[in-house]
Amino acid sequence: MADSQILDVEIERLLPGGVGLAHAEGQTIFVSLAAPGDVVRVEIERTRGKVSFASVKEVLKPSPVRVEPPCPYFGLCGGCDFQQLSYQAQLDAKVEIIRDCLHRIAQIELPSEVKIHPAPGPWQYRARANWQVDAIRNRLGYFAAGSNDVCDVEYCAVLIPEIQETLSRAREEMREGLLPERLRNIEAVAGDNAVSVAPETNGLRTTLVSRRIAGETYHFSAESFFQINHDLLEPLLAEALRDSDDQSETKTSKGLAIDLYCGVGLFTLPLARRFAHVIGVESNDHATRFARQNVASAKLRNAKIETARVGDWLQQHSRTLGAVDFLLLDPPRTGAENRDIAGILALGPSQISYVSCDPATLARDLKKLIAGGYSLESVVAFDIFPQTHHVETVARLHQN
Repeated sequence: MADSQILDVEIERLLPGGVGLAHAEGQTIFVSLAAPGDVVRVEIERTRGKVSFASVKEVLKPSPVRVEPPCPYFGLCGGCDFQQLSYQAQLDAKVEIIRDCLHRIAQIELPSEVKIHPAPGPWQYRARANWQVDAIRNRLGYFAAGSNDVCDVEYCAVLIPEIQETLSRAREEMREGLLPERLRNIEAVAGDNAVSVAPETNGLRTTLVSRRIAGETYHFSAESFFQINHDLLEPLLAEALRDSDDQSETKTSKGLAIDLYCGVGLFTLPLARRFAHVIGVESNDHATRFARQNVASAKLRNAKIETARVGDWLQQHSRTLGAVDFLLLDPPRTGAENRDIAGILALGPSQISYVSCDPATLARDLKKLIAGGYSLESVVAFDIFPQTHHVETVARLHQN
């Protein structure tokens, strides 16, 4: 099959990564920005063996779940790749993506339907953004789909109003020539009363901000990671820490909890309300400074924050800590490293709560944990990233 060939195909389903699956002329075809059930005319952009990658040239017969994308940058901007789907279809696709990854990668067959928590608002939910800057062409926005070119964006429909206002201010500075010459990207995050930006520009500052979530106050800035969808954090916390607050036990009898990749302490603070001792581990200096501040502000003297790579810390401490009742890990999209999983298994916590933003790396790591003597209790999803194929998942495990 030659490149640039035009074909008419039917989209069978959506795969991990958000692409549509089709078959034609003995080829497996991955189609971007498709909907399951679409009959579409596609253009083959590249072929590797019997796998081809294609884009939609024309929708011949739209799927019942296809909707008109409201964003004028859809298909140009590389951000939102699910806008062509009704919101229920987005949720259904994410559940199937989780199931597919667990089955294909970890040989896990879930006995029941995966529960997914929908976003309270599928638009204007992002409280954090990273914008790319092209000073030569005077562009500010996101990377264009499939490239490192900057798609110039004036308005982003998934940003909360405070972050959209910050984007508008940054664009005004760009037009006036006030952005630093070597600036390549701008990170912005909103707290309850302010927006923090890094690096600082002529009029935008790296302000300390705070957010009140589930009774705890978290301080952070644009220099440290914090979740993008604050509306779903309370139910996410509840699921990730479920059973850790069993009222039949007192806090002092419940021993030690470990929070790996703890960031600014999102899970560390509520864990410290439930366990006698808590240790948070995080490699980012900015994040651990905020985590210590948040622990101190909450007057939690039973929580300790360590600045270290997770694998290094586990290698040093896994055999000396004694019994660990509860371990939570919330790694980046790439998942946990092999040495991190090995360290967790050496530590042997009674319960594990794995918070993941990528079903494929979650499945890979669950396979290792299950092989190491753990059983999977539950998998619950959270639609923290509406209009995209990304999904947050909480997997709970217990030691056999």
